[in-house]
Amino acid sequence: MQKNALEIDGRRLWETLEASGEIGKLRDTGLRRLALSDSDREIRDTFCAWARQAGCTVTVDQVGNIFARRAGTDDSLPAIATGSHLDSQMCGGKYDGVLGVMSGLEVLRTLNDRGVETKRPIEVVVWSNEEGARFTPPMQGSLAFVGDLTLDQVLASTDADGVQFGDELRRIGYDGATMLGESKFDSYLELHIEQGPVLDRIGIDIGIVVSGFKSRGLRIAVTGKTAHVGPTPMDERQNALVGAAYLITEVDAIGWRHHPQGGKTTTPRISCFPNLPGIIAETAELTVDFRHPDPEVADQMLEEIRAAMVTASEKANVSMEIVESWMFGDNPFSDACIQTLEETADTMGVSYMEIRSQAGHDAYAIGKIAPMGMIFTPCNGGISHNVAESIELDKTLPGVNLLLNTIVKIANR
Repeated sequence: MQKNALEIDGRRLWETLEASGEIGKLRDTGLRRLALSDSDREIRDTFCAWARQAGCTVTVDQVGNIFARRAGTDDSLPAIATGSHLDSQMCGGKYDGVLGVMSGLEVLRTLNDRGVETKRPIEVVVWSNEEGARFTPPMQGSLAFVGDLTLDQVLASTDADGVQFGDELRRIGYDGATMLGESKFDSYLELHIEQGPVLDRIGIDIGIVVSGFKSRGLRIAVTGKTAHVGPTPMDERQNALVGAAYLITEVDAIGWRHHPQGGKTTTPRISCFPNLPGIIAETAELTVDFRHPDPEVADQMLEEIRAAMVTASEKANVSMEIVESWMFGDNPFSDACIQTLEETADTMGVSYMEIRSQAGHDAYAIGKIAPMGMIFTPCNGGISHNVAESIELDKTLPGVNLLLNTIVKIANR
């Protein structure tokens, strides 16, 4: 890297990541840090303490999004924002989301070490419930911030036990007073592990994201009728679980039909009631996830799933309806952010490749209100949403240093 480029303290970043990994630790190498859980409160408290030690002003908005602000010399200007999330999947890794937040914190610490002031303020953001592992939809914090979800929608959402988001937010002490959307961003940059194998396989340490897959989620309710599993004739059964199973297999088939062009489908969650021996299921609920690089084909896949719902309903003698839906990945990445990232990488003398994002990120939502760009760094084998998720510091540093130098460039524009 060229001598005039700023560099973060890699050892400090790694120590920060390792400290985070002890909060909600699962199976030695992973995380179970569900949104608004006790471990989520602990990492939030820890991050806020670190941010204040770095001289930041910390505010929390109505859905628990955290904003750590480093003042600029012209503090009236909109901030350059960066960040990600600190919540994890049920059996998640300790770098997904966390690396983006802690890299943002390390940017601020490095600027403090160097005595570097910026014209514009810099904000590191922790978005609430990005994963959607406990409350749906995912990315609630960022979606509410840009107005795609209302405050009431988020606060009223419930987990599998019927516990409300708003109640848990108050319980952990992060029901902030700052109004949604109060922070104004000049631009937003998010660093994230790739969560795929491309960078690791090719051996390039920086991916500059240029577009995403259009992705949709559906929560589908299936309604049948309880009956005895013994005496009830097959032709009189209204088995909600069977109807869900018919739909699940067809959803998988739709994914395979579109696989040659990069399409993907899955049913990541299913539940049924009463879910007991001897009783035919009265209701079932499933979540369907599908995505495709071509937005028009993603829309076509939705129609194919709707048609599959009709077929499965008729076959199982049940009813089905979509009770909730969400969408992400169709927001354009900013050409200006991409250009600045690439120009900065060229100036630094580091290699990179342009890459597409296939996962969901808070950056997608923020792209609706401000120029947005993303940096991907490698994860070993592309493994993510798994306790075996791992990264290497030497392969991560180029991306974090690119984040640092790009933020400084934009902040002083």
